[in-house]
Amino acid sequence: MAMTTGSIGRRGFLLGSAGVGLALAMPRAFAQAPLKVAGIHASPVENAWNSCLHQALLAAAKDGKIEYVFSEGVRGPDYGRAMREYAEGGAKLIVGESYAVESEARQVAGEYADTAFLMGSSGEPAGENFGTFGTWNHEAAYLAGMLAGKMSQSGVFGSVGAIPIPEVNMLINGFQAGVTAVRPDAKHLVGFIGTFFDPPKAREAGLAQIDAGADILFGERIGTADAAKERGVKAVGSLIDYTPRYPGTVFANAIWNFRPILDAAIADAAAGQPTGKNYTPFSLMKTGGNDIQFDTAQVPTEAVGPMEERRAAIKAGTFEVPMNMSEPG
Repeated sequence: MAMTTGSIGRRGFLLGSAGVGLALAMPRAFAQAPLKVAGIHASPVENAWNSCLHQALLAAAKDGKIEYVFSEGVRGPDYGRAMREYAEGGAKLIVGESYAVESEARQVAGEYADTAFLMGSSGEPAGENFGTFGTWNHEAAYLAGMLAGKMSQSGVFGSVGAIPIPEVNMLINGFQAGVTAVRPDAKHLVGFIGTFFDPPKAREAGLAQIDAGADILFGERIGTADAAKERGVKAVGSLIDYTPRYPGTVFANAIWNFRPILDAAIADAAAGQPTGKNYTPFSLMKTGGNDIQFDTAQVPTEAVGPMEERRAAIKAGTFEVPMNMSEPG
């Protein structure tokens, strides 16, 4: 595949090529050849959301299910070109995000009917090959909110998000609903940083909320916990486990697991089945798509019992966390 290093990023392509070598060296768990999959990440793969995709793709390659190449830091103007280059290079499934390039991404998918696309999107799937998914870890965020509600001294809770798109709104609303379930008099502060990756900006937003009285921060965006650590307050992480990075500060994380979504799309693409569907429901807790992780050393014992009861009810389907996609206030 003829690749350029400017728009797609030299680091991404070289690392992705190494990943392919690793995948090729692994024992084959299936009779058929692994599916050729490309990941196109608008942010660095260190970014929490992108790391969830990247780690799931790396794990699938290690399992022998796919051959994986990727590019990171692909800006909007270059995103369509990266999609085309991977499609023309033989990728059978392209995984990425179309939030900032919705129209062009759908147009590209229409040009490459033999390539399956799995894109993070707030829109609907399209045609036979443009599949979509959202980040539904609102159930875990709700449970983290239940813990937070029992731990705050001030009763003021801050949340720092990226952009008020439905998935981000739902996550923050889920956290707030969990807090309110155990602390009806809670006050909520919300700030959006206007981008998906700007840790210093998230830190500044968190500091402003602490100055306004918040003693627990929900970090939908990476960088929020830096403010909490700096000021000696507690924080909740999202998507990945931030506790090792912020010991004594981050006490719970609303974990999102992309692997169930990825496995479903891989199975469809490998079988030649249409991938133009919404894969988001594989994010639900009952499928293993999200769950809470918390530090028992930081969380009061009396807060854990009610949370675990609600957690069991969510998994059993007897309690449904509200899916509120309106902009939180």
